[in-house]
Amino acid sequence: MTRQRAVLLEAIDGQDGFRSAQDIHQDLRARGDTVGLATVYRGLQALSEAGVVDTLRTAEGENLYRRCARTEHHHHLVCRSCGRTEEIDGPSVERWARTVGASHGFVDIEHVVELFGTCAACRASVTDAVAD
Repeated sequence: MTRQRAVLLEAIDGQDGFRSAQDIHQDLRARGDTVGLATVYRGLQALSEAGVVDTLRTAEGENLYRRCARTEHHHHLVCRSCGRTEEIDGPSVERWARTVGASHGFVDIEHVVELFGTCAACRASVTDAVAD
């Protein structure tokens, strides 16, 4: 664990949702850390590959990062409005991925499944705004 990676983890610990490398870099600069943006990208990639940080790719193709409490394989349910994220299990997805892989002669299947929607709080605020 390098100093830069430790600083990155400190910056994302306790954050509720996924954040971009640029946002994390801005936070680091605001608190006086001199870590460069390229170093932030490299560090986040290394932490992601090590399984310490989860990566989420947005519909626009941007990678977002978050430190998850769970170390075992899991998926995310993400609110499109506020970014609130729930960590979820997907046993049927796991079975499906293994079955599809096996039917094509593949083994050691890996996959990424992210679900996007609108959380109850955001849905309620839209409903309240329409009622006013």
